[in-house]
Amino acid sequence: MPPSQASPRARRRWLPAEGSWRYHLLLVAAGALVLGPLAGVTAAYMNFSLGFFVGGQVLAGLLGSAVTAGYGASGRHGANYIQTAAASVAAMSGLGVLLQAMAWMGMPQPPAWQLMLYLGCIGMLGAGVGMLYTPVLVERMRLTYPSGLAVANILRALTDPALLRRSVKQLGGGMGIGLVAGLATARLAVLGAIGMSASTLGAGLVVGARIGVPALTGGLIGLALKPWFVSAGWLQADDAPRKVMFLIALGTIMGAAILDMALIFRRALPGARRQAAAPDEMPRPGVTRGLALWVLFWGAATVACGHWLLAQPVFYLVVAVALVFVFALVNGISVGVSDSNPISSAFVVTVVILAALGLRDPTVGLMAGAVLLMATGVACDMQQDRSTGWRLGSSRTLQFRYQVMGIVVGAVLAVVFARLFMAAYPVLLQDQTVLKADQQPGGWTSAMTYKFVGVLRSLTDDVPYQRTAIGIGIAAGLVIEGLRKWIRPRGFVLDAIVLPSPYALSFGGFVPLSASLWFAAGGVAGSLWAARAPARGDAPQDMSSASLFGGGLIAGDALAAVGLGVASLLAAVT
Repeated sequence: MPPSQASPRARRRWLPAEGSWRYHLLLVAAGALVLGPLAGVTAAYMNFSLGFFVGGQVLAGLLGSAVTAGYGASGRHGANYIQTAAASVAAMSGLGVLLQAMAWMGMPQPPAWQLMLYLGCIGMLGAGVGMLYTPVLVERMRLTYPSGLAVANILRALTDPALLRRSVKQLGGGMGIGLVAGLATARLAVLGAIGMSASTLGAGLVVGARIGVPALTGGLIGLALKPWFVSAGWLQADDAPRKVMFLIALGTIMGAAILDMALIFRRALPGARRQAAAPDEMPRPGVTRGLALWVLFWGAATVACGHWLLAQPVFYLVVAVALVFVFALVNGISVGVSDSNPISSAFVVTVVILAALGLRDPTVGLMAGAVLLMATGVACDMQQDRSTGWRLGSSRTLQFRYQVMGIVVGAVLAVVFARLFMAAYPVLLQDQTVLKADQQPGGWTSAMTYKFVGVLRSLTDDVPYQRTAIGIGIAAGLVIEGLRKWIRPRGFVLDAIVLPSPYALSFGGFVPLSASLWFAAGGVAGSLWAARAPARGDAPQDMSSASLFGGGLIAGDALAAVGLGVASLLAAVT
């Protein structure tokens, strides 16, 4: 999608020339060394306290645009590179909860440099695999990637004076409301009880009702099936349906993706043969070969580092690396549709698969699962960031390099922040999976760690229903997507409720029902808003008022998380 046709404006004299080494040094310093750590401490705080974290793309894009505003409309590319590096730092930093899982299970923690090197190798692998899939997910399937779209709209508006004048009301209003809502949710129990989430509502505004309503349908299906799950022994009466539904949801995405990828490759094969017959017409073949070599090298480095430094079995590490190619696609589709990356679910399913292959050692399960957790998170960030770059026309190669620089910093900060928080708050070292309800620490639920430790402890017992649930999901995804390809539903009821997209439907299996409700509410509101106030003819087609306001909500919620995270860190060090 071409950027808005704005008249160029001369850069400020004190800024380095675009493309110079000083220019890239400025962007790297702003993204990887300033905004990245700021978003990283936020992600770490949210994962320790809640068990999930708000992605850093929108906030980093917003703040990065302030750094490059002096370049005029072309500054959008620099801001995009800044947010790419910063988001990588944040994603890596938030996953330091792996060290908390080690502490809960009484595992000896390796030296910090070994953990940093291992996580860095995994991150480099994830970046390469994520970029491999972007031509299909971003350019061919054209998935929305709500946060990626929000960043693109923010950068378009803030670096284009004409668009800025028309967009500041929706963007600024959404940010203000998102900031207030984010702070209020953290302080008011009643808002937390109803699952209030400004970023979830904002994501719904961006994607619309045809994506939001199926997510709610998925949540309601899980609620309706709960009695059957309980009678089959898959759930206890007081368990949430998503304890099983997330497995079915992952399978559903896999089933639909199998069919879609088969069709894409079938259609692409004749074109590939024509290009092979006329190699002079192939654009820059070295990029693809170089990326393939990158993935092979870092995949081997991950296995070597895990085996020689951390003494993990090669077989399970190789299986984990192979599964990265599956979940980078499956989770990437989920992010592209709903802005939700079920990385903890990828971890759980990986442990389930390894258990089926004979694994019984929780330590090996944690280290192998870490490959999926970190690599899938980074890969989906790469796809999200590239969706922004594709919309803005930013360099694919430069964007990849900036993510790599962010990974280097993030691998270090993941270990540093994890140890800092656990040293400052010893309560984080308590294994909540064995504590009674009245012993659970207030304010530090660590839901992601709880899930990791729970599935790792199950390695000593075979749990066949987990594999059955994944199989049911794969069959459902194949059937639903096959019917959609055959019937081609057009009416809203058929398309969103009777025969919804498996990708959108699966979102309801990953999150609590309250989150599905907020997402669907945002989707309905966004579609109604777009119908009443369509995008201006002189603005990009995907830059509607609803998407701008929704992006503002996501940015405001991220700002609130930053405030809470920084306040927590300052309290810890003082």
